Amino acid sequence: MNPFSLSGKTVLVTGANTGIGRATAIAMGRAGAAVICAGRRSSAKTLAEIPDGREILLDFSDPMAARDVFCENHIDILINNAGIIRRSDAVDFSEADWDDVVDINLKAVFFTTQAFARAVFERRGTGSVVNVASLLSFQGGIRVASYTAAKHGVAGVTKALANEWAASGINVNAIAPGYIATNNTEALRDDPDRNQAILDRIPAGRWGEPDDIGAAAVFLASPAAKYIHGAVLNVDGGWLAR
Repeated sequence: MNPFSLSGKTVLVTGANTGIGRATAIAMGRAGAAVICAGRRSSAKTLAEIPDGREILLDFSDPMAARDVFCENHIDILINNAGIIRRSDAVDFSEADWDDVVDINLKAVFFTTQAFARAVFERRGTGSVVNVASLLSFQGGIRVASYTAAKHGVAGVTKALANEWAASGINVNAIAPGYIATNNTEALRDDPDRNQAILDRIPAGRWGEPDDIGAAAVFLASPAAKYIHGAVLNVDGGWLAR
């Protein structure tokens, strides 16, 4: 048996219409999984590259949006990727921007994972959760207070749930992407000085690609990672090592 195969598994990927979510959904499909793409926008472009895929429209600004999904669908693997970012100086940061980010990036992650685990336990099965954390699970960042707080929370929740569920057949881990070329980082890449400063810090000498995260997610969701619990895997080109 190929320990990296996801054949026979069904995976739900949130925020699968673009960027890291899109690349991860495609990677899961290539590894043999049936893929359900979830998000508030259509994932038609993603589904065109997945042999066995479908979509569910969910808006995670409601942190309980996925409460019924796992009762209605047998899902073996959950990828919590959906997220947003808001930028502002801390002294000007609004309550609305704080709540919007924390609701989607942290609260929805917890309650979506809770609903998944309840379904897995009810059928006496096993499962795997991969959360998308961030370098800002470890660092403070600049002008992104709510995003930093939420991503620190994702790392903490990942470890807390792993402690509770590892012995019960659910693996919970996270990926901490570095600087990845997605819509969220377009403004940074378009700023020549900021772009160069970032590249100078990355030992690999390049921005990451969404596929770099998708491949890591396949590993953490696969049987090859069956004894990995509560890990936050840096996929950052060496950023945190420097």
